Amino acid sequence: MNGITSRFDFKEIQEKVSFHLRPWHRSFQFWVRAADIYTGYKVFQVRVSFVKDVQKQEAMWERQHELAADKIYAMCSDLGGFFLKVAQIIGKPDLAPAAWVKKLVTLCDQAPATPFDAVQLVLEKELGRSIGETFEKFDVNPLGSASIAQVHRARLRGEKNDIVVKVQHPGVQELMMTDICNLQAFALYMQRTDIKFDLYSVTKEMEKQIGYEFDFVREANAMERISHFLYENNKKTPVLVPRVLQDFITRRVLVMEYIDGIPILNLGDEMAKRGINPGGRMAAAAKQNILKSLTLAYGQMILKSGFFHADPHPGNILICKGSEVALLDYGQAKDLPDQLRLGYAKLVLAMADNDPVKATESYRELGIDTVSNCENEQQELLRLAQTMFDTKLPPGVVMLQPFSEDSSIKKVGVRSFPEELFSILRTVHLLRGLSVGLGINYSCAEQWRPIAEEALYKAGRLKGANQKTKVHKRGLFRRFFWRD
Repeated sequence: MNGITSRFDFKEIQEKVSFHLRPWHRSFQFWVRAADIYTGYKVFQVRVSFVKDVQKQEAMWERQHELAADKIYAMCSDLGGFFLKVAQIIGKPDLAPAAWVKKLVTLCDQAPATPFDAVQLVLEKELGRSIGETFEKFDVNPLGSASIAQVHRARLRGEKNDIVVKVQHPGVQELMMTDICNLQAFALYMQRTDIKFDLYSVTKEMEKQIGYEFDFVREANAMERISHFLYENNKKTPVLVPRVLQDFITRRVLVMEYIDGIPILNLGDEMAKRGINPGGRMAAAAKQNILKSLTLAYGQMILKSGFFHADPHPGNILICKGSEVALLDYGQAKDLPDQLRLGYAKLVLAMADNDPVKATESYRELGIDTVSNCENEQQELLRLAQTMFDTKLPPGVVMLQPFSEDSSIKKVGVRSFPEELFSILRTVHLLRGLSVGLGINYSCAEQWRPIAEEALYKAGRLKGANQKTKVHKRGLFRRFFWRD
């Protein structure tokens, strides 16, 4: 018996040691792969500089992006966790090379699922009762699995409607925090060598926001707060928010109503199945309504409330009957201080009016510290603001390249960037990615202009704008909503 106990203790010690080595193994894997991708591009930049033919250069760049895309995909797929979120951020058609987007867009909801027996242990520990006592039925296979949690369709005992059960992956928090530390070190290196932007502050805000995602009680409160705000401010809420079941909420388990809908990434295929031409007028009208709903909801949340859902990537958006939009996953909900909310409202007006002077003033108010030696500095600051905080692409441009040689970021260095603004930056870029994916080019700043005016007027920061704001508000989205 002592021998059995010793072997058991040894096995347990081995498992503990193995678990503590996992973060070190992940760190090693990240740095080896990141260095390979980075040096590959640096060597390629030297090689392509000797080629004078522009078409040949473009073909060479395309091939290089394809090689890098395979490596980035392999890294994100193999490591999972936080790197799936990285794929969501950079894999957008307005930002990354087409080869990257083609590869990374498939990683939105491809995190490995936790085996059902582990899910059952978490559920029964958190809820204090067996699955059989709580649920009449429980689908063993998850509806989807993301970096932090997975969701299962189920039905509570004595109920008629299905619900969704969100369960956190065991042990995921320590690994994701390791990943973020590695990314922060890489960001520091990049901003000192290649990119004149305060990337470190961006990663610090990511660390804070992702830390919140491990608390499902906070997420449930965010869902209720946002749902109440949207219903209060609209005759019909622009987006649907799942209703939470208060008796079944813990830090690691969240139970909410099931909403039937189609993932926005599958919208084109679904239209084709129903005999609707995805490029026709009916499809265009549906896409406009979808983007209109999302834009209105986000304009109100960010500028009027300051408390907003900060993760509108395609995996979190469902399209329901009648082009209704459901917004899922409130783990990343951001609460902006009024100073930043109103400062951003001023920047929205500056972008909508193409006013470089107001844009420069808004930078100072927001605490964005820039340095520049270029001519037309204020015009470049406005251009940089529109690149970072607006969804509209310039005429004839299908993809922004913020780190190209002629970009504003190369001309205007951002020495200090307030961490809390990253959530707005990421939200706007995700909305831009959605608009590009839907084939619609529009300016969220132009659409948010009346909401920004109203917010500033109520705060006493915009005199004599009340009547103007009412006129704009009545005409919001009715005027032209999309224009090139």
